[in-house]
Amino acid sequence: MSGTDSLDLESRISDRVQRTPPSGIRRFFDIAATMDDVISLGIGEPDFVSPSVTVEAGINALREGRTSYTSNAGMLELRELIAADYEERLGVSYDPEGEIIVTVGCSEAMQLAMQALVGPGDEVLIPEPCFVSYGPSARFAGGTVTHVPTSVENDFQVTAADIEPHITDDSKVLFLGYPNNPTGAVLRRETLEDIADLVVEHDLLVISDEIYDQLIYGQAHDRGHVCVPSIDRLRDRTVLLGGFSKNYAMTGWRIGFTCAPEPIARAMYKVHQYMIMSAPTMAQEGAIAALRDGRSAVEEMRQSYDERRRTIVDGLNAAGLPTFEPEGAFYCFPDIRPTGLSSEEFAQQLLQEEKVACVPGDAFGPSGEGYVRCSYATALDDIERALERIERFVGRHT
Repeated sequence: MSGTDSLDLESRISDRVQRTPPSGIRRFFDIAATMDDVISLGIGEPDFVSPSVTVEAGINALREGRTSYTSNAGMLELRELIAADYEERLGVSYDPEGEIIVTVGCSEAMQLAMQALVGPGDEVLIPEPCFVSYGPSARFAGGTVTHVPTSVENDFQVTAADIEPHITDDSKVLFLGYPNNPTGAVLRRETLEDIADLVVEHDLLVISDEIYDQLIYGQAHDRGHVCVPSIDRLRDRTVLLGGFSKNYAMTGWRIGFTCAPEPIARAMYKVHQYMIMSAPTMAQEGAIAALRDGRSAVEEMRQSYDERRRTIVDGLNAAGLPTFEPEGAFYCFPDIRPTGLSSEEFAQQLLQEEKVACVPGDAFGPSGEGYVRCSYATALDDIERALERIERFVGRHT
């Protein structure tokens, strides 16, 4: 008999972990991986290779033996470039020495923010549909989560009027994620100004995930991305999360960052020191090259996504699935209610019958029911073939 035969190890797992379900995104792709001829519209990952300048920079770092730890906060050169980039593009100023931390992806940045700001009993307000990690990150920090529903009638923007009824005495943090995963929505400046009034009135802090800030299209691109801390009253109340995974097609490099007022950054830095030490050195070298010489590659990818965006939105609408026109990221969120199927049923049956993988909308929160998420970060030919299959599927189910 082994030493574990008499142990009930499941009962030893912490309550907060046991109460957290597995990611609703991964399940369908684990199934899809066992099938042939599947077209995936589900993974939120660029299909581009990282810009060549970043690849060469990473390789050179390895060849030249630059494989040691960096400063805990990240290479100062990288932090200075991040600060300069935000100042130039978005008019937001940060001190690279005291207000920026380089992290292992944007995901670590989010965990640092939650650990630094949220404690037992603190309430985090999260508009949804939203990325699946937001709620669990708050709960892992000991907080409670209140979801704030958004709707297609308001272009999936969250408004001050949506948020205010959910504020309680325990409310501490408002979490914003725009451009939005899964809807592709963006926040407009006038909407954010109204939210700023509410945040100040109720003395809230803000965590803003802006990982897709350079991937915006159409009129949103003409207006420009509205960075949350660019609103004067929000700058000193906001933890900004960013990274290189989406804009620069550097998902596997695991390189992100966070910008925050110095007292909050100092608290996050303390958690980062004990949790991580420092982000990978060669990935930081790649990020430096991306900021110096990778902007043209970002624009080329953005234009390609825009072409795919227009193709998939037009195709889904033509197939009988009303689809809100996304203005950011690389997802669309078609309304599948005309089929009479739930989000789960639609995704399962589409995968089984037509071998197209997408994600049920309710994986992103209760108001995602009746929708599915389709990523257009895949080849245009595959999108066109997937649309043919979806049209056949919808035709059988309406």
